[in-house]
Amino acid sequence: MRHTAEIKLVNLRDLLLIEAGAMNPEDVRQFTVSDALVDTGATRLCLPTSLIERLGLTPVSKRTARTATGIVERTVYSEVEYTLLERSSTIRVTDLPEGSPILIGHMVLEELDLCVDMKKGLIYNPAHGDDWIEEQL
Repeated sequence: MRHTAEIKLVNLRDLLLIEAGAMNPEDVRQFTVSDALVDTGATRLCLPTSLIERLGLTPVSKRTARTATGIVERTVYSEVEYTLLERSSTIRVTDLPEGSPILIGHMVLEELDLCVDMKKGLIYNPAHGDDWIEEQL
């Protein structure tokens, strides 16, 4: 079953520049997408290249990834702040071919203590109620 969720994405570097007084808040590169695909087979947050460009993210490294179509090389980009179900964190982004949906991977779900319910979609971890319980570091 296909589950989607609304996710807000903000260029983390822009937020840091605002905090330092070097950027105006209205210039922050950000957007919200209502139909990001929750994909527990994906590892991190994955975006098509046009959205990476729209956020102004910069390449950080290259990684080899196993996909449904085989082994491919992906580019990892600078961090975004993301918000799902009113919980926020940061993560580096992996690129996807143009035309791909945004993929919300298991690292994102684990960080925010969220789960996929087959009937309800993305939910707070039922083992923790409405509390946000982080894994011990």
